[in-house]
Amino acid sequence: MSGAEAASAAGAVVVGVDGSRSSRAAVLLAAREARLRGRALHVVHALTTPVPLLPPGPPDAPGEGGLRDRAETLVAEAVETARAAGAGGRVSGAVLPGEALTVLETASRSAAVVVLGSRGRGEFRALLLGSTAVHLAAHGHCPLLVVRGEGDASGPVLLGVDGSPTGAAAAAFAFEEAALRGTGVRALHACTPLPPGAPAPSGPPDGEEERLLAESLAGLRERHPDVPVEQSVVRGGVRETLIEASADAGLLVVGARGRGGFAGLLLGSVSQAVLHHARCPVAVVRP
Repeated sequence: MSGAEAASAAGAVVVGVDGSRSSRAAVLLAAREARLRGRALHVVHALTTPVPLLPPGPPDAPGEGGLRDRAETLVAEAVETARAAGAGGRVSGAVLPGEALTVLETASRSAAVVVLGSRGRGEFRALLLGSTAVHLAAHGHCPLLVVRGEGDASGPVLLGVDGSPTGAAAAAFAFEEAALRGTGVRALHACTPLPPGAPAPSGPPDGEEERLLAESLAGLRERHPDVPVEQSVVRGGVRETLIEASADAGLLVVGARGRGGFAGLLLGSVSQAVLHHARCPVAVVRP
């Protein structure tokens, strides 16, 4: 990425495009983020040769120059889509040489947020999530927003809380998003489900779990007094609980890796599960 291109991405909402339907949805989500945050929007397409991430061409497909022309057109159309969606005048675009993984990881070093579709071109239909999104969730340097199901655009920001350092970064991002969107935060902490056949407890959830949830949110409640907060401790699997609750949320926010994961794992099982199955857009936040 050149100096001028890095300057365009600095502090901006960056969206990766490849011409797919999911990519267009990402542009619309990115336009909203840019408008809410008062940030510039930078549209990026990674041009790889000799196999670019572009729609298949005719038998006499153009050479490298023609491929770049098509990529420039794709980016220009995405820029216009973002402007029409209300992103404002500070919308720019660039075709950058290299693999999408490398281009977007570099952009994430200075971006406020990177936005991607859940699945792009050139991937097997059975894959629910593109490798680029998984890679950025694990290796990116800023929060990643991934387009998933529609959810409820006016719904609360759903936050998965586990008390980990990564979870603290996710919680801060969730409150920031809720304040920008003018909605509330629904904070969920899932504790260990009961063994099969065990009687349901008659009292409230374990006090230690309630305390963990309250302590995870305490400072954020003070910094965002106007953000309504609903907090719940529920018994059940974390992945299943968050995926089910995402149906009426506007955004689901999780940390890249929570408590109990192996040190070598850069992306936790919960993060991967919600990226694949959540019913609303997902934000994965690294510390």
